[in-house]
Amino acid sequence: MTELGERIRRVEAIVIRHAEYGEADRILTLFTKEMGKVHALARGVRKEHSRKAGHLEPITCSTLMLAKGATFWIISQAETVDAFAAIKSDLNLTALAAYCLELVERFTADDEVNGKLYQLLKATLTRLSAQDPPFNVLRHFELRFLDLVGFRPELFHCVQCGSEIKPEDQFISFHQGGVLCPKCAAQADSTQPIRMLTLKYLRHFQRSEYARIRHIEIPPHTRVMMERLMQRYITYLAERKLNTPEFYRAIQTPLSAKLEMAAGNDKIESQKP
Repeated sequence: MTELGERIRRVEAIVIRHAEYGEADRILTLFTKEMGKVHALARGVRKEHSRKAGHLEPITCSTLMLAKGATFWIISQAETVDAFAAIKSDLNLTALAAYCLELVERFTADDEVNGKLYQLLKATLTRLSAQDPPFNVLRHFELRFLDLVGFRPELFHCVQCGSEIKPEDQFISFHQGGVLCPKCAAQADSTQPIRMLTLKYLRHFQRSEYARIRHIEIPPHTRVMMERLMQRYITYLAERKLNTPEFYRAIQTPLSAKLEMAAGNDKIESQKP
């Protein structure tokens, strides 16, 4: 952050969302590298010939000049760093990017600086824009995100007795924040089974740098189960449903529907004697 006085700041920000305000203004929710999450007023941005409008759209990274107002920061200047055009031209990618933004908005407090989370969000949007495998990008983001906001799931040791988890089917407790061995799971409430292969890939994503998991191939049914577990854990932590996952499911391609069917069939097969 460049300090130009107590009431003026120059920041790099990713626009999370905006809402109409007055006749021609907008209130923007921004996640900034230097100040954390802030709310700022863009005056006149809805006017037809506004020069700032294109720099202040959601899913845009921009350099902003902010002036402290009575209630909000006021955006006096804006210049795009990355518009993530490839994301905005693809409805599926837009929904995935919006999911990342929603997580950041839900799990961060105003004015709480988290430079590592900002860099993760920016890198994730860059990867989606570069058309990296979306599943790998999202699962990597989720696990790193949970680390950075203090909710890292324990996947290597039983969260109740501390014993090392063996390479076999196990159980997971969202309430306790991780995996339970079969002995402890038998005495616990609200657990659900987690297959060995699903746990293996979640562990790999959790402990590996992005370059190592970027192009890894995961069996279809395991992909579905990984996504379901992460969604349920994050929903539990948020204490309410997120908006963007349902939107994404509504626009998914037929291939995604086939993956869901494959997971369902696999579950049925696993239940056969």
